[in-house]
Amino acid sequence: MDERRSFHTYRSHPWHGLAVGPRPPRVLNAYIEITPFDLVKYELDKDTGFMAVDRPQLTSSLPPTLYGFVPRTYCGAHVSKLMPGATKGDGDPLDICVLSERPITRCDILMHVNVVGGLPMLDGGEADDKIIAVLNKDALWGKVDDIADIPKTLVDRLRHYFCSYKAVIGSTPDVEVGEAYGRVHAERVIAAAMQDYEENFGKPED
Repeated sequence: MDERRSFHTYRSHPWHGLAVGPRPPRVLNAYIEITPFDLVKYELDKDTGFMAVDRPQLTSSLPPTLYGFVPRTYCGAHVSKLMPGATKGDGDPLDICVLSERPITRCDILMHVNVVGGLPMLDGGEADDKIIAVLNKDALWGKVDDIADIPKTLVDRLRHYFCSYKAVIGSTPDVEVGEAYGRVHAERVIAAAMQDYEENFGKPED
């Protein structure tokens, strides 16, 4: 019996070469760029697929959860239609915040996550949603089904981070973060981001 399994000969590009998830829009892959312990904002270099230093954090504000993006998504016209006041999408993959009971201290990793909600963020008039998810099969968070089951304090910390993480002392960032939405709307945003990806990059071939 041939028990060999398929694999990639070369490392896949985290944005374009990985699947969006096992059961989208409910269960996704999340590629993690920064952790709650990072004093530097790391970000995927879209050309090479390597992690790059975007900038040191300019203030004491740190991300309260793991933070990254959903592969094969794109914030374009369909995502912007779901965001009141948006003129367009931000042109990046869809951002995602992931809760985990155990501290995960490294980035450049892939996680299976369950979607529970999101935060509507307008950044300079561009739709820049932040999907909120929990680690699949997590002992503490794994059975959470919707944003209402997440402590409000933690959601408030996420809102505060995204309101302040681009702040420069002496200026006010052009950012608006609204009240959190639940899983149903989050799944609409994810489906729209998948549609935007296909229209901008073509249908993925798995």
